[in-house]
Formats: sequence, structure tokens, C-alpha cells
Amino acid sequence: MATTIYGIKACETMKKARGWLESHGVDHAFHDYKTAGIERKTLEGWVKKVGWEKLLNRAGTTFRKLPDADKEGIDEAKAIGLMLEKPSMIKRPVLETGRDLLVGFKPEEYAAKFG
Repeated sequence: MATTIYGIKACETMKKARGWLESHGVDHAFHDYKTAGIERKTLEGWVKKVGWEKLLNRAGTTFRKLPDADKEGIDEAKAIGLMLEKPSMIKRPVLETGRDLLVGFKPEEYAAKFG
């Protein structure tokens, strides 16, 4: 089972999630949005699985700094466009296991998934 964790290296939540995976022996790859961006096809697949509302990080600094016009009237297409343009607006981490997609870090969810 291929596991990939998506996020930004310096993010504290990412550090906790990656630390959890490492301490529990979960082999995984790390995809850094800052250096590699995110492909539209990947993001659209995530939106189909969990919904754009769960993926768009409205609480983060990047979203809060947007002009009001960009924050208004958000629908799926607009949310995808914003996240493609500024991947730091994607909630972190996103953990993809092939079948499952976990958004955010909750140790109990990781434990349920990986034992």
C-alpha cells in the first residue's frame, strides 16, 4: 500500500503527522506543495472523495489575506482554482493511502488506519 503525505515541510501539524507515521513504522512518501505544487487531477480527485469544503483551509493566513472578492461566492470550481494557485490553502496534511484519504491530523484516525 503506497502512502503519501501532502503538505508543507515547515508546518507544525505536518511535523506531528510525519513524526507519528515514522514512530509507527509507516512507510510513506512526502509531497511538498511549496516545491512541487499540486496537480489539478489529484486535487479534483480529492474533492470528489471528501468535498472542497473539507480541503479548503479557510482558517489559514493565506486564505485570510485574500481580497474579499476572492473569499466571496466560493463554489467547487473557485475553491479548486484558489487551491491550485496557492496550495498552502489546502488543509494539512492530506494523507493518501491508495484507497483512503485523511485530511488533517488526528492521531486516533491514523491509529485506526494503521493500527
